[in-house]
Amino acid sequence: MARLSEANLRVATEIISRYPRPKSALIPLLHLAQEQDGYVADDAMEHIAELVGVTPAEVLGTCSFYEMFKREPVGQYLVNVCTNISCLLLGGEELLHHLEQRLGVKAGSTTPDGMFTLEDVECIAACTEAPCLQVNYRYHYKVTPEQADALLDDLRAGRRGHEVPKHGTLARVRQQIPADKRAGNAVPGEAEEPVWITRAAASATSEGGAG
Repeated sequence: MARLSEANLRVATEIISRYPRPKSALIPLLHLAQEQDGYVADDAMEHIAELVGVTPAEVLGTCSFYEMFKREPVGQYLVNVCTNISCLLLGGEELLHHLEQRLGVKAGSTTPDGMFTLEDVECIAACTEAPCLQVNYRYHYKVTPEQADALLDDLRAGRRGHEVPKHGTLARVRQQIPADKRAGNAVPGEAEEPVWITRAAASATSEGGAG
């Protein structure tokens, strides 16, 4: 599957309705496409372009800017091992090499069974918990080689399904904003001036006149 499914098309339409300009929904729509297929396919980007009224090149420009969006299939579990300075000093590189040996692939590759993709990544903002890794962007802190082995065994056996959903899934509960709770979609420059600005301006004028 590449273009958004009928179910996801309905979700996409609801997402777009939250924004004053449709193209502002590009990032959540790319996440939706990645949740559907595990990566962002070219056809999905073309579909998103149609939905928000931009060119496929504009969608690609946004997609390619962010590391989290994958443009080719990855494993069911994307394992990111940090080797930046704090993690490097506390064993991050050794942890990465250990996982390369355990999985039988080099960083940047996917295991033959399609279960794991291993990546060497820059700082993931958990320097006090080094060495750190992520599985589908869920954090695991102060990881030893033995703990990494146990984690892989659990994932392969399906024992972490409650903790780590398939790649591309950001959250198990999709955000819903009731119509009566929305702030109001107004195109910048075309909306009426907010009441609080009008009130503040009137108050400033009154105070100035009183002086």
